[in-house]
Amino acid sequence: MGFNYFNIQPIAGRIGAEIVGIDLSQNPSDDLIAEIRKALIQYKVIFFRQQTLDEKGHIAFARRFGELTKAHPTVPGYLTDYPEIFDLDYRRHHAYTDLWHTDVTFVERPPLGSILRAVIIPQYGGDTMWANTVTGYEDLPPHLKALAEHLWVVHTNHSDYAASTVEISQAKRDYAKVFQSTIYEAIHPAVRVHPESGERSLVLGSFARRIKGLSSEDSFDTLKLLQSYVTRPENTVRWRWQVGDIAFWDNRSTQHYAIADYGDRPRRVQRITIVGDVPVSIDGQRGGVVTGDVSDYIPVSQNKDSA
Repeated sequence: MGFNYFNIQPIAGRIGAEIVGIDLSQNPSDDLIAEIRKALIQYKVIFFRQQTLDEKGHIAFARRFGELTKAHPTVPGYLTDYPEIFDLDYRRHHAYTDLWHTDVTFVERPPLGSILRAVIIPQYGGDTMWANTVTGYEDLPPHLKALAEHLWVVHTNHSDYAASTVEISQAKRDYAKVFQSTIYEAIHPAVRVHPESGERSLVLGSFARRIKGLSSEDSFDTLKLLQSYVTRPENTVRWRWQVGDIAFWDNRSTQHYAIADYGDRPRRVQRITIVGDVPVSIDGQRGGVVTGDVSDYIPVSQNKDSA
């Protein structure tokens, strides 16, 4: 797939590319936005170095790709003037996302994509990794593909920290209370069809907790097995951040992991998410809400569209 408006440099063999030669603050044309979207679908996560976007520019760029969600269903965005921005300042809290996940899969309509802007970056450490859930699916042996294609998975933001065998800090417990202040659950097919590319991908990650019709133990073992194919090294890319960088990932075909190796050094990034659709299985079935009202997270007009 060729591109007319920019140069593109793949970073890893199966996922990730850097777009070179454009300034996102200069009101990109519709044709340029269309090419960025094509690159996003092809490479799953795309990166832009040395950008000068502020909060308003970040929002304006994200809106070119669809309606925006509120910052998060349960956690405050912290920027009252910009309710669309999730301000992740790790000096304020220690809510490290050092686990593989797809954003907000515990609602009926997980985001189409997320756009992350680097505000403060440590001199070293604090990289982010992404994994390709399409090639994760494609790597499955035929018998595991057949199994996955018939599974329905419940995703939730609920975590049982009390049952953890690892000591959890008080800061993490406090953050968990906020994160779980409203419990959401949604059911999705384990394998979804991408609405634009038609590719099949695995819908898993850390919010995937149990499989419909299976016991907790069998769910855990099965999800762990399928998840292991997604995060094989050959399906991943790692990005070393610089201030001003923009990362834009297709939430429908990726997982990501923020590496918490920077100790007390400051790190601050800001995320905007774009309203997505209801994941559809290979036979055309749609999941739905189990628990939780997202009317404050997704614009009312978009909620009506999903009815």
